[in-house]
Amino acid sequence: MNIEVSQNTVTSTTNNVPTRSSEGPRRQRRRGRFWSTLAFYTAIGFFILNILAMVCTVVLDSLGKQWFATWFPEGLFTTQWYAFAFSDHDIVQLLSNTLIVAIGATFISMLVGFPAAYVLARQQFRFKGALMGFYLLPMLVPPLAYGIPLATVLLRYIGGELPGVILINVVPTLPFVILILVPFIEQVDISLESASHMLGANRLQTFWRIVLPLVMPGLLTAGILAVVRVIAMFELTYLVANADAGTLVVTLYGDAFASGMRPEQAINAMAVVYMLTTMALLIIALCFVKPTQFVVRLKGK
Repeated sequence: MNIEVSQNTVTSTTNNVPTRSSEGPRRQRRRGRFWSTLAFYTAIGFFILNILAMVCTVVLDSLGKQWFATWFPEGLFTTQWYAFAFSDHDIVQLLSNTLIVAIGATFISMLVGFPAAYVLARQQFRFKGALMGFYLLPMLVPPLAYGIPLATVLLRYIGGELPGVILINVVPTLPFVILILVPFIEQVDISLESASHMLGANRLQTFWRIVLPLVMPGLLTAGILAVVRVIAMFELTYLVANADAGTLVVTLYGDAFASGMRPEQAINAMAVVYMLTTMALLIIALCFVKPTQFVVRLKGK
């Protein structure tokens, strides 16, 4: 009897001890995770290093007199190329044109895109997927495919002034705004609107007191991303804008590829001005709006 108990005890203890056959796959999985994590962070680090190297190269070249076979430019920390760029261009007008085009195109896109996004998020109807695909078509088609005929029409009836530049930038910005707003509206429970109607509120009161405060994070997020997107868009603005309605990115392209000789350092100085303008707008916007926190709050509600 004692022998049987001891044998059972030995058997139970041996079953609890991990065998070599079970440790092998675990080690292989750990090694696989280690190498995949290492490869991921190596790729991310290499990408960030390349971005920093390109940005630093442009900044250093804009601050030096010449750069040939040395590690750093000669005459570093000079501002003569920035003075040349400011004397060659009206930077204040370029900045004002850029902001007017970005804010105007974003405002029109938000004004038209919010009702469209609300209908797509709330209503179910035939050919809804086809309509959504039609809205997103300007984001999928290359800008020059529809930009050239559209620019021809705008130049004929409006001209190359700022209103034409704003309208042509609304075309790709509107579906971008709709794509962002639809998920935010879908997260708002429709029962809140039904309860508001049951308590005697009309549609305008329900929209102003219930829908708008809950969707405001999505509107702010879409507005921020749309402004940055419009500032970075080049092709459509280049097709329509005349000399008085040029933006920073169009002027930068003209300095780099148009006829006439300009120093490379002056072109890099304009690139630094454009980069600082975009980053400043993005940082200022993110000081007031944090999209990730808004999404978490909206989900929590």
